[in-house]
Amino acid sequence: MEFHQLRYVCAIADTGSFSRAAERCQIAQPSLSQQILKLEEDLGARLFDRLGRSVRLTEAGSAFLPHARSILNQMETARSSVADKAEDVRGSVAVGAIPTIAPYLVPRYTTGFTKRYPEAQLRIVEETTAILIEGLRDLSIDLAILALPLRHKDLEVFPLRTEPLFAVLPKDHPRAGAESLGLKDLRGESFVMLRDGHCFRDLSMAACTQARVNPQIAFESGQFSSLFAMVAAGVGISLAPEMAIDRNAGCRYVRINDARATRTIVVAMLRGRSFNHIQEEFLAGLKR
Repeated sequence: MEFHQLRYVCAIADTGSFSRAAERCQIAQPSLSQQILKLEEDLGARLFDRLGRSVRLTEAGSAFLPHARSILNQMETARSSVADKAEDVRGSVAVGAIPTIAPYLVPRYTTGFTKRYPEAQLRIVEETTAILIEGLRDLSIDLAILALPLRHKDLEVFPLRTEPLFAVLPKDHPRAGAESLGLKDLRGESFVMLRDGHCFRDLSMAACTQARVNPQIAFESGQFSSLFAMVAAGVGISLAPEMAIDRNAGCRYVRINDARATRTIVVAMLRGRSFNHIQEEFLAGLKR
């Protein structure tokens, strides 16, 4: 028994004609007649008496018709419920972001989203890369805004932006007035850096290693604001991505001209998972 066969039965009962039923169902009449014959064979009973040009339900057909309508109604209800859920503007989305991105980039994306979908439930999680990746895997978060490199085959990533790195220097540093400099120019300096566990720490150390710079670390913190305060106090110099620059921190920011002194930000999700309408819209906004 096929669902289209049930539609044909109902159409014939409604129109009283095989030809008119075929027109309603947009199918050739011979094909419709063949499907009805097949259904009758499967049921072991005739559903219609063919009386010349007229058609009449048999007793078996009259008993069968309410069940056919009920099944079709249930199918339509199921289809509508899925369609309604797909367009539901009251869904939820959980977005993770690493600490070196969350306060700078996430508000730009969330402001417009919350205005467009005021009934949606938006949850922002700020954590380190390792914790956010586990959140993607256990589905406690839907999307994560991270920085490359990411070497996880179970994740799908889309690039959002690439930004340069800057040297953060005290105002009286000899190179504070330079338009740009290379990491090699910072050899022998004391550094203040993010502590282990932050991916920007790993990126900074990798860039220094590439330039054969061995940072002498005088202070570590989990926040750029603390690093900038130490730089302004003369404790050491630091590195920062463009988006974290704070012109009111009492420091000088000089762009690093090394080819690899950049950071690429991506949005990551668990490969193969499906999203509700709100999650899809948030992701589309990020991609735009």
